[in-house]
Amino acid sequence: MTIRTMLAASLAAILLLTGCTGGGSGESGQGGSGGESCSLKNPPLYEDGTLTVATDKPAYPPWFEGEPKHYSGYEGDVASEVARRMDLPIKWVVEPFNRSYAPGAKDYDFDINEITITKERESAVDFSDGYFDNAQGVMVMKDSPAADAKTLSDLKDVQFGAQVGTTGLDFINEEIQPNQQPKIYDTTNDAKSALESGQIDAFATDLVTTVYLRDFEIDGSEVVGQYPRNEQFGMLFEQGSPLVGCVNQVLGDMENDGTLEKLQKKHLQQYLSVPTLED
Repeated sequence: MTIRTMLAASLAAILLLTGCTGGGSGESGQGGSGGESCSLKNPPLYEDGTLTVATDKPAYPPWFEGEPKHYSGYEGDVASEVARRMDLPIKWVVEPFNRSYAPGAKDYDFDINEITITKERESAVDFSDGYFDNAQGVMVMKDSPAADAKTLSDLKDVQFGAQVGTTGLDFINEEIQPNQQPKIYDTTNDAKSALESGQIDAFATDLVTTVYLRDFEIDGSEVVGQYPRNEQFGMLFEQGSPLVGCVNQVLGDMENDGTLEKLQKKHLQQYLSVPTLED
């Protein structure tokens, strides 16, 4: 039996037995459909005997460290621990961020790539329960007019940039509502280069990423603040994947036994001490 046939058969069984409703909302961080049907002893996998996990390239520290075959970092370690607890080897493949949440078949079991759970994305894909509570960070150069910003209103006249399709771009448009339209870039690297070259005054993306870029990649930069938006990162699955249930079982155990907290302290704690931007 092929993997696709196995997935189809599993999904059909769910529909017949349970009436299979949709996944949870981004606010609650609930996973997608089929969550009760997955057996950890015989999980439905894209490739028999292997957990195939996707992320983008380049994959940024501290989310990922080292080479793909031996990824560490917070997300690398979370995915590897899920595989270990499912008694499976892990195989890493590349999936560009902007393509991950498009509808359709996936050539992997799940994608882990700082992907925020949103209702819009849940219309096309399924998510696991959340494994990290995210905030947005605002990065500027130290000589920027926004370097002394303390509130969202202080950023109204700033020329922002962000990667297309991200919650960083949503944050700019929905919370800051700047007087100038933000410039939109295909990748984080493109937005980073625009900030360094002075094409934009400020760059918004996930808090941990902005602090990492400040500390290790962009000389003369500063993170002026963070803004929590009730966001969670989730692992992304093909819509209707019954494997969501197995991964949620493992994530629940990792939450309950303190593993997620331990990995967050190990990899992320140094990046979280940033002032909060006031409304």
